[in-house]
Amino acid sequence: MYEARYYKKIENNAVKCHLCSHRCVINETKRGICGVRENRKGILYTLVYGKVISESVDPIEKKPLFHFYPGSTAYSVATLGCNFRCDNCQNWEISQLPKPQNQIIGQEKFPNEIIRAAKRRGCRSIAYTYTEPVIFMEYAADIAKQAIIAGMKNVLVTNGYITKEALLEVAPYFHAANIDLKSFSDDFYLKNCGARLDPVLETIKLHKKLGIWIEITTLIIPELNDSEDNLRNIAEFIKGVGEEIPWHVSRFYPGFQLQDRIPTPIKTLQTAREIGLNAGLRHVYLGNVSGDGENTYCYNCGKLLIERHGYVVSENSVVNSKCSKCGFEIKGIYDAN
Repeated sequence: MYEARYYKKIENNAVKCHLCSHRCVINETKRGICGVRENRKGILYTLVYGKVISESVDPIEKKPLFHFYPGSTAYSVATLGCNFRCDNCQNWEISQLPKPQNQIIGQEKFPNEIIRAAKRRGCRSIAYTYTEPVIFMEYAADIAKQAIIAGMKNVLVTNGYITKEALLEVAPYFHAANIDLKSFSDDFYLKNCGARLDPVLETIKLHKKLGIWIEITTLIIPELNDSEDNLRNIAEFIKGVGEEIPWHVSRFYPGFQLQDRIPTPIKTLQTAREIGLNAGLRHVYLGNVSGDGENTYCYNCGKLLIERHGYVVSENSVVNSKCSKCGFEIKGIYDAN
């Protein structure tokens, strides 16, 4: 057991967790919505500290992060649990396991073991991903601190439900984040995810303010969040935060509770890309499909700068964060050329 860091004690041996925006009030012997934070005698414990359920070496493009050290690899790590219950979850076997079955499993690994493994595999960064990293933030932050000392970066792949106070505390340790903006409808968030929209919007704006490089992903699900109005609202919101923020519009494939849905038509993805570009976003990418929608072009002169095939970068002509042809700045974090 490991005592949680983001909570306060209240009356009758209950506690209030302030790690995520659910802000669960947890009575003695009970757990929060995430299923991995438990009140024992008035003390909140994280049940997944150091218990790794999944780890792998991934291309950074898989997160997806396209403007953060393109072509590098990230050592990806996850524990059980999630504070959402998305009907379309692709990793539901591990994200939802603690809830119905009350199970906590994983291979015990100290933060320094993760760092050694990442260094051995030549990874540029550590990615906290697969499930929701906010719910294992104590563990993630401890790994992240050691990663920085070891010369590596840290990235979050998150649903954006962290509280302001928690993010302000851990922001110095994280360099980039891909944040899901699943819809611009609060009703969608309530029905499909068991959450609310506004906290996600505030998290995105706070990441930007804090100087954490962000990219946004929207998984487009037929008949649920694929209307042009919804996509336009998302694009305009992102533009209002920063026109340089890449938007990944990704293809849905049937799974978990949405087996009856068809895969997202390619035309829908292309329409979403057009909506994003017309709204003034500089970079809109198609996800979960191969083709030209994966490539990075100069917003100013149109030159092909980063060519991708799947998760493989075959060409990168961004020089000192600028277009090699016209010198226009390509926002992101790159290796010095």
